[in-house]
Amino acid sequence: MEPDELATRMRQGEAFHGLRLLPGAWTVLRVDGRGFSRFTEERYQKPFDPAFHQVMVRTASALLEDLQGVYAYTQSDEISVLFRPDWSLFDRSVEKLVSVSAGLASATFTHAAGVPAVFDGRAWLGVDERAVLDYFQWRQSDGSRCALHGWCYWTLRKEGRTASQATRELDGRNVGYKNELLFQRGVNFNEVPLWQRRGSAIFWERYQKEGVDPRTGQRTQASRRRLKVDSELPMKEAYETYLRGVLSASEPAPA
Repeated sequence: MEPDELATRMRQGEAFHGLRLLPGAWTVLRVDGRGFSRFTEERYQKPFDPAFHQVMVRTASALLEDLQGVYAYTQSDEISVLFRPDWSLFDRSVEKLVSVSAGLASATFTHAAGVPAVFDGRAWLGVDERAVLDYFQWRQSDGSRCALHGWCYWTLRKEGRTASQATRELDGRNVGYKNELLFQRGVNFNEVPLWQRRGSAIFWERYQKEGVDPRTGQRTQASRRRLKVDSELPMKEAYETYLRGVLSASEPAPA
């Protein structure tokens, strides 16, 4: 069999190689830590460890910068990175984008933390800006819910409950019950650091950089961009307004 014929036959077995993100759709690549419940329990403070959070922010920043995104959000062990409808990296190949994002997250986290870590990845598509706003409000709401549960769970564990006992005690309990459980133990959940309750965002910001024109010696200013980390995010309607501002600032300049 000729090499070209063999290659053609073998490529037919690459079942997902031809899949592309829908043209004109907003895209989010989300990565999640694989087996991170045990991974973090063995290496980091519970319920939240600032050192772990900083590594997650660093990983999110690498994804945003390397893959040319416009906004990244991280809470717990997950990261969501947003891309505009005209984004065309890797010809919008689903297989390539999901695998590269998971690989980049795994490599960045491993390098920063000094221990092997693995992320999986997936792609989300939104038809318009409204869908994007809903997506990030959903992830923030999920992060807030998990933060409250995590605080309660680890508070009970530190009191001597086993994993199954703490889980049973919290099963089916509402927000009010969980807040009261913490309050009775001296913890006001509303005073917990915002990055724990609401997650953190990373996006591009413009700034003016001063320089000197080597030809004339005169001082000059040039517009540059850099990554900004925000760990004091608003919630609900205020978060939607915040996101609209980020998206508006990221719009391409008119031709």
